[in-house]
Amino acid sequence: MRAVEWFENWFETSYYHTLYKNRDESEAQKFIERVVKQLDLKTGAKVLDLACGRGRHSQILAQLGFHVTGADLSKNSIQHAKTHISEEVEFIVHDMREPLKKSFDAVFNLFTSFGYFDHVSDNLKVLKSVRSELNPQGSFILDFLNSRHAIETMVPTEEKLIDGCHFHINRYVEDGIIVKKIRVIDPKNKVDTQYFEKVNAFSFDDLSKMLDMAGFKVVDVWGDYKLNKFEEKSASERCIFYCQPKL
Repeated sequence: MRAVEWFENWFETSYYHTLYKNRDESEAQKFIERVVKQLDLKTGAKVLDLACGRGRHSQILAQLGFHVTGADLSKNSIQHAKTHISEEVEFIVHDMREPLKKSFDAVFNLFTSFGYFDHVSDNLKVLKSVRSELNPQGSFILDFLNSRHAIETMVPTEEKLIDGCHFHINRYVEDGIIVKKIRVIDPKNKVDTQYFEKVNAFSFDDLSKMLDMAGFKVVDVWGDYKLNKFEEKSASERCIFYCQPKL
C-alpha cells in the first residue's frame, strides 16, 4: 500500500486554511498584474493555475480576462474553489506530476507549490508535464522561495492563536529539506494533532538545471513580487522563474 504523502493530509484539513487565512490578497493581485504585463498575455488566453489551492490566483487571472483552469490535488480545496466559480474558470482535481491533455498559453505555479516530492525524479516530472502542456510560444512562471534566504532567516519556533485554535510551529532543515512541523490544538473539537510541510531546499542552480532538463529556457528571474532582479546572496525572498519552451 502506498504511503500517504504529507501534503495529502495537511492540505485536506480545515486547519491548513485557518493557519493561512490572512494572506495578502492585494499583494497577490498586484503580482499577477505585473507578471501578466511581462508575459504580454492577450485577453482570452488559456492559462493553467497549477496547484491552485482554493483558487485565489485563478480568480484574479479570470478577472483579467483569461480562460483559466485551476488544478490541485486537494479535493477539499477544489470543492471550496468551485463555490466561487465563474464561467471563465474550470477547477479540477489533478496530480501535477501527470500532464493534462490540454494546451495552454501560460502555466503558473505560485506560492512555493513545487518541490514537495521526496524524489527529484518526481519534481522533474512536474516540470516535464508543464512543458508538454504549453503551446510552443507559451510561458511558464515558477514561483519558488529563495532557499538560501529562507534558511538564513528561519524562525525556529512560533505560536499562533487563530479562531480558537493553537498552532505550535517548529522549523528546521533536515537532509536538504525545509521542514515545518505544525502541532494543532483545537480545544473546541478536542483535537491535538500534528502535521508537516516539507519542501526541498532547491537552490537557484538546482532549479535552473531541472528547468533545462525539462526543456525550458529561462527568460528572466525575479527576487520578489515586485519583480525586482533575483540575487541569491542578497535579501531576495523569492526565486521566480519566467521560462519559455526550448524550440
